[in-house]
Parts: sequence; structure tokens; C-alpha cells
Amino acid sequence: MKVGITELAARAGVSEATVSRVINRRQGVAKKTRDAVEQAMAELGYERSTPGQLVAVVTEHISNPFFADVAERIESALAPHGLKMVLCPAFPGGVQERDFVAALVDRGVAAVVFLSASNTLEGADTETYELLRDRRIPYVGVNGQFEDGHPAPVFSTDDALAAELAVDHLYRLGHRRIGMASGPAGNHPADRRVAGFLTAMTRRGLADAEQWVIRQSYTVEGGQAAAAALVQRGATAIVAASDFMALGAIRGVRRQGRSVPEDVSVVGYDGTMITEFTDPPLTTVRQPADRLALEVGRSVLALVANRPVPVGELLFDPELVIRSTTAPPPAA
Repeated sequence: MKVGITELAARAGVSEATVSRVINRRQGVAKKTRDAVEQAMAELGYERSTPGQLVAVVTEHISNPFFADVAERIESALAPHGLKMVLCPAFPGGVQERDFVAALVDRGVAAVVFLSASNTLEGADTETYELLRDRRIPYVGVNGQFEDGHPAPVFSTDDALAAELAVDHLYRLGHRRIGMASGPAGNHPADRRVAGFLTAMTRRGLADAEQWVIRQSYTVEGGQAAAAALVQRGATAIVAASDFMALGAIRGVRRQGRSVPEDVSVVGYDGTMITEFTDPPLTTVRQPADRLALEVGRSVLALVANRPVPVGELLFDPELVIRSTTAPPPAA
């Protein structure tokens, strides 16, 4: 027998109008009442339908082709099932992110995807997650786990493996003075890439690896500044924490009067299509945008339909793409 609103209302002891508001995640329902309806849905095996419902994707980096690509792929995964994506560009962990989510919650948003948003920050304000949990609105993360006490599905590229792939490639070419242009401290992906870099360097017997790490912003300018410092220290290769930083690093190397890759090799991270057409084409560690987006889509569809999904972080392997910005060091 198909379970409908009438059966849910009878089981929860509330009106059909109240059940409708809970199913569509509308405001104006007390937490105790909402919990009773949600429990009835679980007991009777009711699955929400999806047509016309919104899924918010919160991200800061829409100017970065990688994040635009992931968002577009999430939309493609959700659209055939009647879900519509709305993109929310917001500074991670700031008031704008919270306001975006709060406004959409009041309009019955079905789910929220944090695409390298506040889920990437150490000590991020948890008020937004608590609001979603109170309203029984599911959320997932991409490239960043949520703080303890906020279990949710998370899909991330293996940052430690990404650093290992980059360092291994440069080491095999003969580089021993390898620097890293990393993102800021307190950013979970940046911290994990740095940890992976230090481990990879130590594994190969390269001492004092910490001195070869420069923290900067995830921008072209950040990469340029980090490269200038690393070249002055004698680095013959640079591992950048993003393709944007890698492009900045190339500029920084050239402004030091050096050439890429003749004097200094550069490896990026993200692997968007544009890196194939830079001058020279960028060697990079490619994130699996297609697989990340597919799993996000599957998870959101299951959660919206009221089906259980495993919580915790699922790691995806990146891929090294060798192009023209890496070569043996000059001494070789």
C-alpha cells in the first residue's frame, strides 16, 4: 500500500496540512511536531517526492573553473529527478553564507551542498548547520569535513595523495629543493596538502621540509608572492595548492628572471580544462570533478527522499597530468 499524507497524519496525530508543511520543509512547525511527523515517515517508509524542490550549493569560488565545473555537474545529476540547483556565492563561514541558507530554509529548500565553503574552515560557526538540523534539512560537504557533532556525508579529493603525486613526479625528475605554495592555515584542504607534502618530502629523505612551505591566499597573487620567496630560497620546483596559485607562481618565477620549466618547475592542483591551454601547458594534479559531483548527486537524492546515507568522509583519488611546466632541474 502506498503511504500518503493521510496515513502520515494519522500516525503522527497531526493534521494533513501540518504533514504537508513538514514534507516540504516549510517553517511554522514546532520542533516536537516536526520530529513526530519525521518519525512517522521513517516508520511507514515514506519517501519524499522531488519535483520543483531547490538544492542550494554554497561556494565562494565560482570564478574558479573547478568549482564552476563541479556545480554544473551537480546540477546535471539532480535535474533529471526534478530538483533545481540554486548557486549561493558566499564568503565561507561569514554572515552572507548564513543569511543565504536561512532565507532558503524559509522557502522550503530540500538540501544544501557546502562546496568548499564553511566546511573547509577550522573553528567555523556551526549556527548554519544547527539551523538545518533543526529543520531536518539534509546537507553534504565537498572537500571539507564538518566540525565534530555535525555528522554528514562528505566527498573529498585525497589531498595527501595529491601532494605525494606532485612530489614524486618532481623527485623522479631530479629535484631536491622542492617548495610548496599552500593556502592559508586553518583551511582544512590546505592543511592536509601541507601535511601530505611534508610526509612525501620526509619519506624521500629531504630534511627541513617545513622551510619550503609558504602559506598564501588561493589566488594568482598569492602564488606569485609564494614563488618569489621560494625562488629566493633556491627552490628548483614548486608544488602549488591550486591551478590559480600555479599560474601566479609561473608569473612570480618569470619576474625573478627565471624560466619555467628550464629553471623552475611548477605543478598545479585542480586540473581544470583551461590548464591545457596556458603558456606553457600546466602540469597539474587533477581532482575527479565528475566522480565527486556524481556522488554528491546520489547522496542528495537519497537524503531528500528520506533514505539513509552513510555519514563521514569518502576520499577520491586524484590524477597527475604531466604537461610542459615540469622538467629536470638545471643542475641535472
